[in-house]
Amino acid sequence: RSKLTSIADWLLSCLLFSSFSSDWFWSSSLVSLSFSLFLSSLSRLFWLFSLNVSAQKFSDIDKSPHDISYFKAKRNAPPVVKVLYGRPQKKGRNIFGSLVPYGKVWRTGANEATEITFFQDVKLGEQEIKAGTYTLFTIPNKNSWTIIINSDTDVWGSYYYDKDKDVARLDVPTRNTDVVEYFSIAFTKETDGTSMILAWDNISVAVPFSF
Repeated sequence: RSKLTSIADWLLSCLLFSSFSSDWFWSSSLVSLSFSLFLSSLSRLFWLFSLNVSAQKFSDIDKSPHDISYFKAKRNAPPVVKVLYGRPQKKGRNIFGSLVPYGKVWRTGANEATEITFFQDVKLGEQEIKAGTYTLFTIPNKNSWTIIINSDTDVWGSYYYDKDKDVARLDVPTRNTDVVEYFSIAFTKETDGTSMILAWDNISVAVPFSF
């Protein structure tokens, strides 16, 4: 039994004893003793409770914090696309072709694979994608990336990537850009939808979604 339970039982015993012993209860000395026991027990209960709360440990902020990026047709309109992704840092390292190898499936961020939600049916190139939540995998290469929308969700990294669950794929060209320290995803508005921009280090790609 826990210390907290034992003290609660003791407190209850004190109160019951005081209630059923009326002759003693009304004596001033016993009333004083019962009240002192009550206050002492109550103090211990609060002390143990505060100790349990203060002992709770929380993890530090992740080195690759998660972020959310939305696309909305208008500022106050409901979202069309939402991306939830981890944001690793460059930290002076060579990224593509080194930290992120060419020709291999990437989680498109850090920690859990990037999650993308479409709130309405969209197209990636000419491939239709139903509204829903998917995983966004990519295969970076020097001159182009393969963009993959996969139906498997809540996955860590790309270790268990299953090609059979691909919903759509599209190759898009890479572009040189100013150095971006944190991996970043943003959206730009297009006449027929949006371009999702992925950027890290000195490389970016634009992924076209129409709707």
